[in-house]
Amino acid sequence: MTDTALPTDQVKERFAAHRRSFDARFEQYFRDLAETFAAPSPSRFTPECLDLLRDVSLRGGKRLRAAIVHEAARLVTPDPVPGLEEAALSIELLHTYGLVHDDIIDDGPVRRGGPSTYYAYREKFPDRPQVALGLAVLAGDLALVLSVQALLDSPVPVPVRQAMIGVHTAAASAMIVGQITDIERDFTHIPSEQLLHAVSDHKSAHYSILAPLQLGLLAAGEEPALVDGELRRYARLVGIYEQMRDDYLDLFGNPRTMGKPTGSDLRDGKRSYAVSALLAAVSGPERAMVESALGDSSCSPQTVAAVREIATSRGVEQKLRSDMRRYAELASAEAAGWRPRWREEAVTLFERLPLWSVERVH
Repeated sequence: MTDTALPTDQVKERFAAHRRSFDARFEQYFRDLAETFAAPSPSRFTPECLDLLRDVSLRGGKRLRAAIVHEAARLVTPDPVPGLEEAALSIELLHTYGLVHDDIIDDGPVRRGGPSTYYAYREKFPDRPQVALGLAVLAGDLALVLSVQALLDSPVPVPVRQAMIGVHTAAASAMIVGQITDIERDFTHIPSEQLLHAVSDHKSAHYSILAPLQLGLLAAGEEPALVDGELRRYARLVGIYEQMRDDYLDLFGNPRTMGKPTGSDLRDGKRSYAVSALLAAVSGPERAMVESALGDSSCSPQTVAAVREIATSRGVEQKLRSDMRRYAELASAEAAGWRPRWREEAVTLFERLPLWSVERVH
């Protein structure tokens, strides 16, 4: 059976169904949390913090991580598997932690079409910036703690729970190292491909792809350590093209679709895949223009549009599209190698997933 056994439309619908189911579960989680969370009764800031975490968590998101948790278990069995809901909650709460801290680090005002947690606090405390910063940091920290607690509440045997927590902490550690390396990357004028891949691998692939795969397999009774190399290769390849996709959309995407302006990486001086490819492609006056815009927080939409035109004329847009497809095809081929070991239908989904994801750019 080839990958045509599961057409792109069916992949899309499967993931859409996971998203609908998880969103309903996530909403219920935050309703329950508001009633059960141990906080001092006179405190107003604690429930406000929970409200902000709920807001940024529920306000959009593809829920790719939650879907992969469930689909990873389907590699082993089509039957219901205890612990998957808690694993999905855990990985999405870890994502919330990453979003909150990422917006602090980047001084990002907008997240998913609304104010970031950091800027919500800045608006609430306009004359006390240190308070706003401190509360935003603590909100992110709370999301991290809640993500671990979700696994502790999982109805799985203790050894499985311990293994899941090990996966979770390794993913959280990789995310933090990735964020550090992300900052370090921007001290390099044109980062090497190796450095760019290292950032995507640690900052996103570990917790967005590898950890959900491992969590789903563990819940289904599989031992992911036995296929660690295969899982890591797939996660790394998916992480690379997904990060390329995000960087591509930051320069070439539709602001209304994304819920935020384009050109944020340019304004922030970030040497993303797109910006690095652009710097490598230009010279003379065009290079001077790009470098003058790079790191200029007041860079206008007109300047971003001019930089985008330069990038298109110099083949950067086409190069990124080509690179994304190449890495997606490599990831698809990696998943195809799982076929003798795991269920055909589930393997086919992971084989189709990279190409579907890349097609969403077009």
